Amino acid sequence: MSVIGRVRQFIRQHDLIRPDMRVVAAVSGGSDSTALAYILRELAAAGELKLVGLAHFNHQLRESAANDERCAAAIAAAIGVPLFVEREDVAARARRERRSIEDAGRTARHAFYDRARDHFSADTVALGHTRDDQAETVLLRLIRGAGPRGLAAMYPRKHHIIRPLLAVKREELRAWLGERRVTFVEDETNADVSIPRNRIRAELLPLLTARFNPSIVDTLADEADLAREIWEWMTGAAAAYRDPSDPFDELNVETLMAAPMALRRLIVWEAMRRAARGRPVGLGHVEAALRLMETGGSIDAPAHRVERVGDRLVLTGRAPGRKGRVRANLFRYPLSIPGEARLPEAGWIVSAQTADSGAMVSNEPREPAVPGIAIVRSDLCRGPLSVRNRRPGDRFRPVGLDGRKKLQDFFVDRKVARRDRDAVPLVVDAADRIVWVAGHGIDEAFRVTDPAQAVVIFKLRRV
Repeated sequence: MSVIGRVRQFIRQHDLIRPDMRVVAAVSGGSDSTALAYILRELAAAGELKLVGLAHFNHQLRESAANDERCAAAIAAAIGVPLFVEREDVAARARRERRSIEDAGRTARHAFYDRARDHFSADTVALGHTRDDQAETVLLRLIRGAGPRGLAAMYPRKHHIIRPLLAVKREELRAWLGERRVTFVEDETNADVSIPRNRIRAELLPLLTARFNPSIVDTLADEADLAREIWEWMTGAAAAYRDPSDPFDELNVETLMAAPMALRRLIVWEAMRRAARGRPVGLGHVEAALRLMETGGSIDAPAHRVERVGDRLVLTGRAPGRKGRVRANLFRYPLSIPGEARLPEAGWIVSAQTADSGAMVSNEPREPAVPGIAIVRSDLCRGPLSVRNRRPGDRFRPVGLDGRKKLQDFFVDRKVARRDRDAVPLVVDAADRIVWVAGHGIDEAFRVTDPAQAVVIFKLRRV
């Protein structure tokens, strides 16, 4: 089957794109994303989708980054679609947020994809990950330690991101481009084997191919498909062993014992992961918690404690070696416009972007546990902005309320559980005034009163 045929089959198999869908292709200038743009153009010409634009994010990490941007512009011109470009000093972001360049780049890119989708009023953003990328991801996660969830690697669809090329190898795409005399750029950092993925690509995969299995890329990619199916089945099957009336931080021991061991581990891991608020929970933690069902007692886990209380496993935010609850982990992160703040302590990401008008957006309150959107007046939302959690004495004026209210009382009125209040992100201005209680409501002072006003759009989503 031809390259186009396999991509078309993969799209249909996973229901990634339909004829009426507006698609943006993310293009770096490399072979994979260049092929993605040209393949989507052919599918659009056949009436199978609407290719509304290309999106290029310049990380400003390499001297050749400007050439990559020019290449993306040339691709857009060649296939006759507009190009949306943004630039960010990712290295500076990594230093500012004290994270790796790889992690900072990933975060910046995905925030950019959201803005590109909004810019083109698109339904989805397509990425050029290939079968080789999938195999590399499986090896990376296997080396670091992973179960079915991790070994499932990259999904064909995740929210508004799709990967139509996961059925095709990189060498096949390069041959396809060569037949059409389409040029692309080579990223010189791919030769940097200090980066784990590059080391796997340059050293481990060639060794496995030459010495153990000539079809190792296909084998590993197939393993990812199997792991994804297993994980989806497990998460569905585990629901039968949960009582919806139980608090999320209490597990019925008798019900757990009735579940197969694999599902037992999954149920306990999910509960511990929620209680850990972004801290990693490993197999050893889960096994120690499971032993409590027979031995009783308690264990300390990341950011919480698990103890056997009667017929329950109870997860509480207790500090190791202490009887009281953990003192709130205070956090504060800068929030640029446009930009985003990742809150590992709370498990949230808050992003901000500008818009010319707030006419089409409502500031109606959102449900507490659901990531939301808030629109505020741009002229009053003066920076530098920050995202932090609550402090003693915090007050603000909810929309529609005549007067200021203690944040503590607001949480009580909104029925926000006591254990969750320290993790609610607050967007504050340079004077430390609360602009948005994320997911719950804005301050009346920042409410949009004129549909023609320029606005700032805040979004809240899970890490």
